[in-house]
Amino acid sequence: MAYTQPKTTELTLTRTIPASTEEVYDAWLDPSTPGGPWAGPGRAILQTQVDGLFYLCVDHEGREWAHYGRFTVLDRPRRIEYTWVSEATRGLESLVTLTFEHKGDKALVMLQHAGVPDDDFGHQHRDGWGGVLDAFGDLFAKDS
Repeated sequence: MAYTQPKTTELTLTRTIPASTEEVYDAWLDPSTPGGPWAGPGRAILQTQVDGLFYLCVDHEGREWAHYGRFTVLDRPRRIEYTWVSEATRGLESLVTLTFEHKGDKALVMLQHAGVPDDDFGHQHRDGWGGVLDAFGDLFAKDS
């Protein structure tokens, strides 16, 4: 029986955040940032350098979901890129790319997640990333 790779899709989300691109970039990589992608899990290990690895465990729907990957691009304050693997990606290595663009005194943040399965688990990443981006907007709105 031949292996058939699941059909994949790409998710794209954007937010305008009331902060500089440098502030948003730095906060994204800081595991102590409330609401950030690395905050709140029971365990997070980050090596924030190109080819550095990460592991985090997220409590979702009453169970723990392990996520891991490798940073591939760290171009402050313009771009962060890393691989992303979890049970929800069906073990496939997907790719998260964040770009940060100055818009006056704000940052336009675009998050693309490519290679996620085109199924319910894969589509749940849109809600997850949307929640993180919304939390970032709220965090910086409180500071302004």
